[in-house]
Amino acid sequence: MVQKAIRMNEGRTRVEMVAATIRQRIAGRSLTPGAKLPSVRGLAATLKLSTSTVVDAYERLVAEGAILARPGSGFYVANQAAPFALAEVGPKLDRAVDPFWISRQSLEAGEADLKPGCGWLPPSWLPGDGMRRGLRTLARADGPALADYGSPLGLPQLRQLISRRMSERGIEASPDQIMLADSGTQAIDLLCRFLLEPGDTVLVDDPCYFNFHALLRAHRAKIVSVPYTASGPDVELFAQVVADERPRLYITNSAIHNPTGATLSPVTAHRVLKLADQFDLTIIEDDIFADFEHTPAPRLAAFDGLERVIHIGSFSKTLSASARCGFVVAKPEWIDGLTDLKIATSFGGGRLTAELVLNVLSDGSYRKHIETLRHRLSRAMSEVSAKLKGLGITPWLEPQAGMFLWCRLPDGIDAADVARAALEKRIVLAPGNAFSLSQSATNFMRFNVSQTLDPRVFEVLGDILAGRG
Repeated sequence: MVQKAIRMNEGRTRVEMVAATIRQRIAGRSLTPGAKLPSVRGLAATLKLSTSTVVDAYERLVAEGAILARPGSGFYVANQAAPFALAEVGPKLDRAVDPFWISRQSLEAGEADLKPGCGWLPPSWLPGDGMRRGLRTLARADGPALADYGSPLGLPQLRQLISRRMSERGIEASPDQIMLADSGTQAIDLLCRFLLEPGDTVLVDDPCYFNFHALLRAHRAKIVSVPYTASGPDVELFAQVVADERPRLYITNSAIHNPTGATLSPVTAHRVLKLADQFDLTIIEDDIFADFEHTPAPRLAAFDGLERVIHIGSFSKTLSASARCGFVVAKPEWIDGLTDLKIATSFGGGRLTAELVLNVLSDGSYRKHIETLRHRLSRAMSEVSAKLKGLGITPWLEPQAGMFLWCRLPDGIDAADVARAALEKRIVLAPGNAFSLSQSATNFMRFNVSQTLDPRVFEVLGDILAGRG
């Protein structure tokens, strides 16, 4: 591990490379406070370096306060370790294909910047009038709704509404099997806290939503992946990976896959669930794009009856990213444990946001908004797909619904290079390797069709691909 990291740090002196590698391992908590470092002679032999190089590196780290020297005993990680640095966990990636790069550029972009690589709709596509009505209703609410803690499970009326919505997708879950969270991301974070120990193996799709990688690294999980196809994970390889690696969890989207836009087939769902049962695998099914569907696709949770599958959702994509509200649907005994964990980490629920979401969802205009949104996305999908094809950028498939196009760039074009060039023109793109654990999507890119309608996007892409960018 250390020797591999040393080789990746080309361009530095050997002393700097050894010191940087030790810092990275301390930041990533693979070397914890008080841990003894390898002996000078041992590390020098492992790295095939001189002992003087390792001594100089260790002395540099002692001077920084990162490690301590104990005469006659050796070198130890200082008790005052540096704060956990998530960006240091896992392989060092080019910043243009780092998930944090995409997220930060998208979240910090100015109003004039274009964001074809982001994962949300433009504000003008969201139900602003419905939100305003909900806020006016909430302003007239009694004191507890405005000022009190919510219950750990979450607002009962909203959980009842979610239960009815779940039944429309074939998932039978009582309100007591539903716990509200601040977002879909928080829901996955709670589940990782609940189900994982550091070092546990977790299976993801390749490609998959890049923040799955970041969350799992934050939980010190070992991440493995399986290629994703137009009908779901490659089942033969899925079987091989679960047999060889024995993952604790599998995290996936089933209805509208991110980033590919693919839809899980019933046959693949059945085979995945059989393997999950055979190898004692728990599945987290992230379904935050459900309302984009024209026709409900198969859900693992519906086939499984919530025995091995945990279903999560959110309203950030169709309602508001500012009013953060997600939910977890699981078997009762797990909801009970998750409730305790939620109390420990965030105490009560976000009642104010839950009341607002309930008001908007209960308004008959929300269903009309969703119908309009589906048709608008369908038109955008067709328009953007045609324009990208005109530039030689080919969609991997034509999605049935949703907002993402997973596209292959012309041969020999690196998506990271395109993203860097586009950023200079104030356009944020999402290169493929940010979504790929195996780093096998070098010439792929994800486009959000709702954010790719401005002609400047195609002008800049055309210039870059022609070598004029």
